[in-house]
Amino acid sequence: MKAAIVSMLVLVALMQMIVTPGEAVTCGQVDASLASCIPYLIAGGNPDAACCDGVKNLKSITPATADRRAACECVKAAAARYPNIKEDAASSLPQKCGVQMNIPISKTTNCAK
Repeated sequence: MKAAIVSMLVLVALMQMIVTPGEAVTCGQVDASLASCIPYLIAGGNPDAACCDGVKNLKSITPATADRRAACECVKAAAARYPNIKEDAASSLPQKCGVQMNIPISKTTNCAK
């Protein structure tokens, strides 16, 4: 019974993260997508499956250029909160997850480009 309730809550949370066409992506959605990647971004190694699922979600919620720019700014803001993030781990994250993405994961990216 408890597992069913937890599963339902997770489903509701995931449904709230879905972006409908015409709505801009939020930093909350970006943060939620990449939260499970923090251990990888700090320690390096290989990202786990939950992290890669988050990277795939981030790609799916940023179909338009404006979405990608907004997400880029959110990634930069999040990265600034974690000074121990390894820049090489951050920049290689999409590739390690097998995701081709036009959102650089870096503290120093110029998101306007």
